Amino acid sequence: MDSLTDAPEPVPPAPSASRNTAPAKATRDPEGTRARIMAAATEEFARYGLGGARVDRIAEQAGTNKRMLYYHVGNKEELYLAVLEDAYAHIRETERTLNLDKLAPPEAIARLIGFTWQYFIDHPEFMALLNIENLHRAELLKNSGQVQSMHSPFVQMIADVLARGVKQGVFRAGVDPVQLYISIAGLSYFYLSNVHTLSVIFGRDLLADPAKEERLAHMVELVLQSLRP
Repeated sequence: MDSLTDAPEPVPPAPSASRNTAPAKATRDPEGTRARIMAAATEEFARYGLGGARVDRIAEQAGTNKRMLYYHVGNKEELYLAVLEDAYAHIRETERTLNLDKLAPPEAIARLIGFTWQYFIDHPEFMALLNIENLHRAELLKNSGQVQSMHSPFVQMIADVLARGVKQGVFRAGVDPVQLYISIAGLSYFYLSNVHTLSVIFGRDLLADPAKEERLAHMVELVLQSLRP
């Protein structure tokens, strides 16, 4: 990872016709421009955190300039919050495709566990953003007008699965869907966020495929056992 102090700030090239017309082109594709900014910002914040991230780097990676970046998403803090909101929106939208209501309750919970586990593996930037925002005590996330509302349907989806399980006699009553999801996410999150130190401590390659398969099976059994009457 390159240090922010390894090299002096690069001198911007002299203006050219192509550079002068770039903002005009960007405005004709606002959705594409914003998508590129968000992708570059997600990578930048996940790598350097809020304090270390640089708007110049984000704009360069997105193929735009700071003026267009501010136009589309606002200042650095607003961009960071937009990245957080997009990250949460993506996982919640993807979860809605699981069709848990079509599955028997134990299978639905097993699918949710498997999805959460694989999502964290496939999206390490999501875990990095969670770490960063927790270090900041969620100060910026508190300003979001979207995060809580996008989680309400997800909590209801889990509650519906639990209710069906109770009705069918395969789950015990009284399980809080929020607590259940925190436990599911925590089982995956702790393992993956500490996998390198845990691998050294226990002398195992915990990222090897057999180890990941064993972990997933363990999590499913652990959660389902806790839900049984």
